[in-house]
Amino acid sequence: MTFGVFLAVMAAAFLHALWNALIKLGTSKIGAMVVLSVMEVPIGLGVAFFMGPINPAAIPWVIAAGITHFAYKYFLSYAYERGDLSRVYPIARGAAPMLVTVAGIFLLTDVMSSRQYLAIAVLAAGILMMARGVFSSDENRKLVPFALGSALATACYTLIDGQGARISGNAVSYIAWVFVADGLIFSLGMLAMRGRKVVPMGFQAWKMGTIGAAASFGAYAIAVWAMTIAPIALVAALRETSILFAVLIGWLVFGERMSRDKAAAALVIVAGVILTRV
Repeated sequence: MTFGVFLAVMAAAFLHALWNALIKLGTSKIGAMVVLSVMEVPIGLGVAFFMGPINPAAIPWVIAAGITHFAYKYFLSYAYERGDLSRVYPIARGAAPMLVTVAGIFLLTDVMSSRQYLAIAVLAAGILMMARGVFSSDENRKLVPFALGSALATACYTLIDGQGARISGNAVSYIAWVFVADGLIFSLGMLAMRGRKVVPMGFQAWKMGTIGAAASFGAYAIAVWAMTIAPIALVAALRETSILFAVLIGWLVFGERMSRDKAAAALVIVAGVILTRV
């Protein structure tokens, strides 16, 4: 992985933490996710128009990605209804790199060194340390199954997108069409499940949703582009350093407590990031 790709993935990590924080700000987490999903559609169509077509062979991958993104958003929204950003985010994102790595051994052709596997292990350990507080403190443990469901969906769409982008011949255009599929499937699905009341009517909700959709696209496009030129499991693990940004946002914006355990976990994650560069 080159230094330029490394910096790009770190920027994607920040953008990912940012849009999750915007979802957490909403009074209805499902409603905020619906607004974000609706706004993904025009963004995706606009980018696809300028970036050109994709290989038709990638269309099944686009549809599969849209379906797995529905599961990811659904579980994540319900987890945020029950827990803090600095607890839900580590669990939801932390388990995904390990699942991707294990699956990648059997499903992918990327060749990874023992150092890269060690880097992934260190990153995963730090992220799981960050999530431990949900079991050792008086927090709502009902968030755990939803966060783990989100992690499983994340692992699935990571593998789908890494391969789909390579087949498409145009990573950015591929992501644009995934956004269209994702936005339509989630928003229409939630309307069918919850009715029109799930859609917020306030201007502020739509403003935040638009900003969140733009940040989500940036994070997603950068990460999938990186997966076309670097090992998928390594990109997926490095992207999970977004936990550092999420914890800072939780502390500085939402007033969530910064404990010693959180600080120690952050240091382990930083060590994992450094290990990917030495």
